[in-house]
Order: sequence, then C-alpha cells, then structure tokens
Amino acid sequence: QVQLVESGGGLVQAGGSLRLSCAASGRTFSSYSMGWFRQAPGKEREFVAAIRWNGSTYYADSVKGRFTISRDNAKKTVYLQMNSLRPEDTAVYFCAAGRNDGSSRPVLYDYWGQGTQVTVSS
Repeated sequence: QVQLVESGGGLVQAGGSLRLSCAASGRTFSSYSMGWFRQAPGKEREFVAAIRWNGSTYYADSVKGRFTISRDNAKKTVYLQMNSLRPEDTAVYFCAAGRNDGSSRPVLYDYWGQGTQVTVSS
C-alpha cells in the first residue's frame, strides 16, 4: 500500500510560480513511477508529468518547458515545480503512483492523493 499526500497548492497571479509536493508512505516508493495529473471543473483528469524510478521524465505538451517534475527517494517525495503559470493551469492537482513506465494514462496508476487546488488569476 502507498498513501500519498499533496501540498503546496494555492492562489498565484499569472506568470508566477508554485511548487507542489507529494509525500508518500510505504517501503517501495523508489520502485514506483510517479505522476502528476490535474482536473479542472467540468473537464476530465489530464496528464501533466511523470517520472520513472530511474529519473526519466515525461511531460504534457501544454506544460513542457514550464513545469519540472523531480523526486527524492530518500524523502519519499515527488515535486512539481510550476513556473510561468497561466490561468488555464487552474485545476485540482493530483499525484499518483503506479508500476508503469511513466505513463500518461490514469488507469495505470494504482494509488492517488486527495488533490491540491491551484488557482492562477489573470
């Protein structure tokens, strides 16, 4: 079992930055791929970024060059550094853990956090 708790969301002006954190429990954190997804009101959950156990990273085109995913296996934590934020980045952000190859498909993640709200004002 893996439990995930996100933090770091909030309200920020367009062009600003936020760093999300996702703290995990469980002894096998380092073997999981970790993903960040987001869901805006009335929209489906969408892939943001993922990082494999070996550090390989993957990004949605909409965030490439602005967001950076990283992980600290010793702290069992994954991060999402978000720069140059835009109003369209407003959503609830979820982290997820799964035994996959850094997939963008939510169905391939077994464990999910409760989400953290990110609001970007114009």
